[in-house]
Amino acid sequence: MKIKKIILIGGGGHCCSVIDVILTENKFEIIGIIDKEENIGKSVLGFPIIGSDNDIANISINSPNFIITIGQIKNNQNRVKLYNILKSLNLNLPVIVSPKAYVSKYSEINEGTVIMHNAFINARAVINHNCIINTNSIIEHDVIIGEHSHVSTGAIINGECIIGANSFIGSNSVIINGIKLGQNSIIGAGSVVISDLPGNAVYAGIPAKKITNI
Repeated sequence: MKIKKIILIGGGGHCCSVIDVILTENKFEIIGIIDKEENIGKSVLGFPIIGSDNDIANISINSPNFIITIGQIKNNQNRVKLYNILKSLNLNLPVIVSPKAYVSKYSEINEGTVIMHNAFINARAVINHNCIINTNSIIEHDVIIGEHSHVSTGAIINGECIIGANSFIGSNSVIINGIKLGQNSIIGAGSVVISDLPGNAVYAGIPAKKITNI
């Protein structure tokens, strides 16, 4: 198998985690990281920061493959903006999957998504583009995860749930079977969702209730 070159966008903590997954997967050679302009010349885990967002088009000459390594907690605006920039330049956003994860051959994983160590994705699950499926999370059968969403560490999404686009499912939260979450849903860490929620809000607690609109 030929090792392909890849460039990462975002040099923070999530970048470090994705680097570890990429090195474990051993399908891509990381040739550099794009980050804030003031960080050019520095490095992350030994990989150089070679440019800023303004340099993406020029840097793409060295590799058509990019992955967004900015995390998503407060919002996903930067991830969405960068995804749209990469698509406008017709660049590739491969799927990155840790070999320590279980991903059913009957599932569907779309471009730009990263599946972290020890995640579990069951049959007929659909993960849309530019998602983060984080360490030890569980995506059960027939779940649909909308684009630009983040399922955080240890979260459990049970069968036949639909998670709207641009959502964040906090660490160790549980979504029971068949739940529908509207777009832009933020579920606080440790919450339990037992009923459909319309989205555009922050929810938390057991059971999860609306905290504030967003």
